[in-house]
Amino acid sequence: MVANRLPVDLEQLEDGTERWRPSPGGLVSALEPFLRSRNGAWIGWSGRADLDVDSFDDDGLLMHPVRLSAAEVRDYYEGFSNATLWPLYHDVVVPPVFERSWWDSYVLVNRRFAEAAAAEAAPGATVWVQDYQLQLVPAMLREQRPDLRIGFFLHIPFPPVELFVRLPWRKEIVRGLLGADVIGFQQPGGAQNFLRLTRQLLELEPTKAAVRVRSRPGSVPFDGRQVHVGAFPIAIDTASFDKLSRQARTTERAREIRSEMGDPQRLLLGVDRLDYTKGIDVRLRALRELLVAGRVDPETVAMVQVATPSRERVNQYQAMRRSIEEQVGRLNGEFGRVGRPIVHYLHQSMDRDELVALYCAADVMVVTPLRDGMNLVVKEYIATRHNLDGVVVLSEFAGAAAELTGALLVNPYDLDGVEHALERALTMDPTEERGRMRTLHRQVKTHDVDRWARSFLDFLDPGDASASISTPEVEASHS
Repeated sequence: MVANRLPVDLEQLEDGTERWRPSPGGLVSALEPFLRSRNGAWIGWSGRADLDVDSFDDDGLLMHPVRLSAAEVRDYYEGFSNATLWPLYHDVVVPPVFERSWWDSYVLVNRRFAEAAAAEAAPGATVWVQDYQLQLVPAMLREQRPDLRIGFFLHIPFPPVELFVRLPWRKEIVRGLLGADVIGFQQPGGAQNFLRLTRQLLELEPTKAAVRVRSRPGSVPFDGRQVHVGAFPIAIDTASFDKLSRQARTTERAREIRSEMGDPQRLLLGVDRLDYTKGIDVRLRALRELLVAGRVDPETVAMVQVATPSRERVNQYQAMRRSIEEQVGRLNGEFGRVGRPIVHYLHQSMDRDELVALYCAADVMVVTPLRDGMNLVVKEYIATRHNLDGVVVLSEFAGAAAELTGALLVNPYDLDGVEHALERALTMDPTEERGRMRTLHRQVKTHDVDRWARSFLDFLDPGDASASISTPEVEASHS
């Protein structure tokens, strides 16, 4: 596995010692259990700049840290990855910045990751490259190690051609991705966008597949190879969330949380990275308008909003944090009372035990991104609802919306629509609630991370690629 970050962070304790702890984030929670169960290796950055760390074994999973300097964190990660690619790939929610020095750093760091993978991989090994920070690695790695089977998976949306072509280095990115044998996207639309780009920018004609299904748009000839392109909607380790939600200590902590909230009749929950694509402000505005209009009684409802710190040195994120905190303060100032705020806002990372307790405590999960590749938080919430209670309000622009048809789907740009969905979620009849959650729970339980990873890796195996065409994930994409 080659990803921007290792699945563990180096944490400094109060006594000066250091220890590795699990990293937050959807990519890690989805992939780490699968790889650990197969004694794999993970190549990634430690999360600390200018730090040299030797490779080490973490309970059967080999970790190979890649060093990044402070300047590279600024230019490759905060710059090109998150101020250029991230907004461009998320429908230009904010304008991307095209800075040549950032691109130079992106090329340099991608080469370092490719060299690390080339040095560590056994002859004929399978290497799976992850996400938008490392889109040049497949071609760089193939140049050094043509014996490898190389897969690439993009965890965020892939934009329409009209947006992607704004990127000055558009051909370089496309050629970098074409170094892989299989390129995976979250949704069929992203795969189709990429195939259109190969035709427009490189004049490559996609090959018509013998068996054509919506989740496997096809393949494209490049450099004497057939590069397969398809959609593989990512999943979670459902069983672990279900198991944790059933433990007595989790149930007790969920009760404590509701008590600490003032025992509201209905508890809303939002869990997001603090990012302008997540639509946190949308749900806060919708809740406030419901309270102002008297359609929701402030004595009966409370909300917890977890906003995990993210890219805090980027100006846009700093401004967004101030705006959200002002909205929370306004809501609590107008509708809260002593000892009972309407919105409990937590700008902090949270361990899995506390997060699952929050999932279990909440009656309504609110997920309103303006654009999202998948959104695994909503699947985690559903995995904890073994009693089949709870309601999900979900943006139709999250990749998960294609699968989770039992949710109340909303357009996050339509404030009236979000208000209506929140009001409906807060007043839903228990029979409808159970019916919707039963559908959601069945989908998340059936299509777990192991099944997702096997679907991709089976397709990557040339001896078994045709068989994987009929995997259940294809059926899921139609639901």
